Amino acid sequence: MRTLARWARTEWGLLYATVREPLLKRGPRAIPMTVGAVCLTGALQFVQNQSWGYRFVQHIGAVRAEDPLWLSLLRTPLSLCVPAPDLPVWGALAQILIVFGIAEICLGPWRAPGVAYVATLAGTLYARVGIALGPHHPLGLPGTDAHVVDTGPSAAVVGLAVYLGWRYGAYTTAGAVVAAMAVEVGLKENLAGKEHLAAVVGVTLVCAWSAAGYRRPHLRPGRRAASGSGLPPIQS
Repeated sequence: MRTLARWARTEWGLLYATVREPLLKRGPRAIPMTVGAVCLTGALQFVQNQSWGYRFVQHIGAVRAEDPLWLSLLRTPLSLCVPAPDLPVWGALAQILIVFGIAEICLGPWRAPGVAYVATLAGTLYARVGIALGPHHPLGLPGTDAHVVDTGPSAAVVGLAVYLGWRYGAYTTAGAVVAAMAVEVGLKENLAGKEHLAAVVGVTLVCAWSAAGYRRPHLRPGRRAASGSGLPPIQS
């Protein structure tokens, strides 16, 4: 038990310490972006399950590879809050509340949605590339996937989880998320699973770019890393 507790402190201690104080002091006011995203996701779920609202939500927030690229890019930001209509919405709401909430406190209200958008955009663009490659290519997709709606908030959640794990030293957690996405593709090779892996790749590139940028010589010396990795902490 002590070994497990020691591991938990090493894995999540910095993340916990960063999140705990703002939540205790301000409560929901510490995560206004997340609260707004949860409310918007719930509202869109309600609307799209009405006979009059499904087509409306699809027109403003559903992204498919068959759509013109400009239209997909226009819809992509809102697609982060459009859950799959055939899945329980509580799962999407819980993911957004927990992962987006932690990310908003740790990364700030601008960087957090930025990372989420990169993850979602990576999945959206991969779908087009995969369909162009065709089903016989190792990275390809069948043409029928062009009609499938993208992953909604789940790719953003996966991307943020990986980025937070890297940024705050929770490497085992980040690795577990990546492994779970790989297993998902292995067990059920569908568009959503491959978009999740594309989101991981996109966020990994962001991590690499951030690490390279923080190691440039023009940065001020003496800035301490948030996770012992040589990177400065992010201020929200």
